[in-house]
Amino acid sequence: MTPGRVIVVGGGLAGISAALGCRDAGFEVTLLEARARLGGATYSFRRGELTVDTGQHVFLRCYSEYTALLRRLGTVDKVRIQPRFRVPVITPTGASWTLRRSRLPAPAHLLPALIGHKALSPRERLAAARTALALRRLDPDDPSLDRTDFASWLRSRGEPRRAVTALWELFCTAALNAVPEHASLALAVKVFRTGMLDTAAGGDIGTVERPLSEVHGDPAREKLLEAGVRLLPRSKVLEVSGELGDYRVRTREGDRNQELTADAVVLAVPNVAAGKLLEQRRTPEEPDWSGLSRAPIINVHIHFDRPVTRLPMAAALDSPVQWLFDRTEVANAESGQYLVVSLSAAHDRVDVRSARLRAEFLPAVESLFPAAREAGVLDFFITREPAATFLPEPGTGRLRPSGRTGRPGLVLAGAWTDTGWPDTLEGAVRSGNTAARVVDRAIDSHRSVAWR
Repeated sequence: MTPGRVIVVGGGLAGISAALGCRDAGFEVTLLEARARLGGATYSFRRGELTVDTGQHVFLRCYSEYTALLRRLGTVDKVRIQPRFRVPVITPTGASWTLRRSRLPAPAHLLPALIGHKALSPRERLAAARTALALRRLDPDDPSLDRTDFASWLRSRGEPRRAVTALWELFCTAALNAVPEHASLALAVKVFRTGMLDTAAGGDIGTVERPLSEVHGDPAREKLLEAGVRLLPRSKVLEVSGELGDYRVRTREGDRNQELTADAVVLAVPNVAAGKLLEQRRTPEEPDWSGLSRAPIINVHIHFDRPVTRLPMAAALDSPVQWLFDRTEVANAESGQYLVVSLSAAHDRVDVRSARLRAEFLPAVESLFPAAREAGVLDFFITREPAATFLPEPGTGRLRPSGRTGRPGLVLAGAWTDTGWPDTLEGAVRSGNTAARVVDRAIDSHRSVAWR
């Protein structure tokens, strides 16, 4: 019996995972990518002496399938996970402290973080502990939780505004790319339970210690080729037609069009692109994922001519700065210190000109690190991701499709699908792994029917 043929459209983490999974199942796999490179949103580029990442993609120890992919790519040694959760918090007034966990079992492991949170009064710390226990009792799979926002739930618990800003929003915005007012309670529960409350070690923070392309796209290309996957970069998919066992994918490479055939197709592309390819082909029973809104992230890059802080990473309060990372070594900077400010849920800044952002953020960083006032700026620039993730607002759960579509063998993948996770590195990899399993079952079922 000849092996089944699968086409994977999209070379991001979801597509890479789907292609490897389908190849492991014994299928002939062709991966189509519109760009010349793999890796999707996780890539790097050169700017002067710096190797710049498009975004600051941190992850958590609980990202099990993402770390499994890194092991397969041979790059797990290029990331670092904290031995224990530890986040320095800085303010413009000079006050600073560190949120850390203990070795106690969950949820007692977070007591040091609450006790040491100087922005909260003793009463607010006690209230936050009670709220954390209440969060731990909620089920992220309960559909009713998706109908309300996280901020409303916090208010119902009596959480004061200061506690919301200094604690819950600090982590919610970074993890979900949404402020609590715009975040589904269901997804907030998933983040806080899986990442911080259910296990002691799940929320330990991981950082990528080499340029993103070196950790994802470049090694993925090698491993896919090594596995026997056929790679067709610079191939834009124009149309998908046919049915299980006889799908046809029309592509364009430069001025040349071609048609490829396959038994099954995985669309590992953003929801807007998937919607266009499946236009008029979605059944009434399928979720209308075109209703998913997008949420932006921008990154403020500042290359100083000298070191201005010893912190490798920090969260900021009472400042336009949200999270800040020292990427000097990772970016192969030959001199000075290269810092990146990551701004999630950046709806009000994504279209602001760089000059205005410089006027806002350079003084903000100087107020956090006084040494920066004496330093020269070698470079200042902005990277923007207008559609970095889907907006995880209330009602999002009913819009996220499973991997299956109304057409057997035509499968969806991407962090925007219903993975049970927010739009994260883990969600992307999980979706690709799920898509490979769906394809395997579909082709196996089709062959069983054909042999009867």
